[in-house]
Amino acid sequence: MEEHIVPILDVTPVTHNVRRFTVEKPAGYRFIPGQATEVAVNKPGWEKERRPFTFTALNSWDHLEFTIKIYPERQGVTNQLGLLQPGDSLRIHDVWGAIQYRGEGTFIAGGAGVTPFIAIFRQLRKDGQLGGNQLIFSNKTKADIILEDEFREMLGPNFINTLTEEAVPGYDNHKIDEVYLRSRIKDFDQPFYICGPDAMVAGLKSTLEKLGGKTIVVEL
Repeated sequence: MEEHIVPILDVTPVTHNVRRFTVEKPAGYRFIPGQATEVAVNKPGWEKERRPFTFTALNSWDHLEFTIKIYPERQGVTNQLGLLQPGDSLRIHDVWGAIQYRGEGTFIAGGAGVTPFIAIFRQLRKDGQLGGNQLIFSNKTKADIILEDEFREMLGPNFINTLTEEAVPGYDNHKIDEVYLRSRIKDFDQPFYICGPDAMVAGLKSTLEKLGGKTIVVEL
């Protein structure tokens, strides 16, 4: 298996529990927006603890980027990632997976499930092809929304936020279920790209199939 040790160039907070890791890009390393790799912390005892993370950079950039939610309470890989600083390093492996973009549609994400969509939207913007794509993003609270300003700038009114544990003016306050989907979507004859917690994805896939949606499940 291909393996590269890549120095961390920068670590930046994105939300209260999400960080952006900017790392060196190995020569000749290529990926498609939506693809991922397995990442390990390059420290004794953690080198073989690999976890999948999606690239949030574009392939044309001269560095790699990962946008990762940190779970300190689990005392696992993301907790270790949360302790890293510029100058530390990661181990990355083969590129794998690909979201099959099938044209304009509705992207539905729950929490950190939005990460596979970041590079896709960035690439579509770069290519002038954002079109009528929209993103429905579910989070517990407003503070949990990843890259809110960037998504709003890219998508404008096609960026729809719903909060499940907080009522905030200007934001929906509803679980993404059949009632909510019917209130927000008029035409279900379009692709739906969904990514998030397993239970959410399974429920949405079933609901969208019932409503006639062409679901494309993104698994992490």
